[in-house]
Amino acid sequence: MSNIFESNPHEYNKKLAEALKSVPEFKEPEWAQFVKSAHSKKRPIEDPDFWHKRAASILRQVNKKKIIGVSRLRTRYGSRKNRGMKPEHFKKASGKIIRTILKQSDAAGFTEIAKTVKGVRERKPGRQMTDKGIKFLESIK
Repeated sequence: MSNIFESNPHEYNKKLAEALKSVPEFKEPEWAQFVKSAHSKKRPIEDPDFWHKRAASILRQVNKKKIIGVSRLRTRYGSRKNRGMKPEHFKKASGKIIRTILKQSDAAGFTEIAKTVKGVRERKPGRQMTDKGIKFLESIK
């Protein structure tokens, strides 16, 4: 795990996004080209590789935080909304995009829903990396 965080995150995410293109489970849905990535954005996503770049970033965050849920990731990828003359406010990112990427990574076997955690009642606390996912992330150089 140390080589993942010792390298430059921008370069590592680019390499990981290229590697995710070869994984058949990570396909961009048809609706992804028509939606905004957050409430604070004005226009839909124009980057053709956005889906794989966001998936790479999410996988890196799940590996970094050990257990993380959709709500925390929405906050992580959110931004400030320009409201004209009024002060800016922080708005969370789109949950559908994050949720779909996490489902795709579950199908690929890279993540799994965390089992019950001490101190958390009977609810799903989030996603965690599997051994297969950690090996895949460490194989990227």
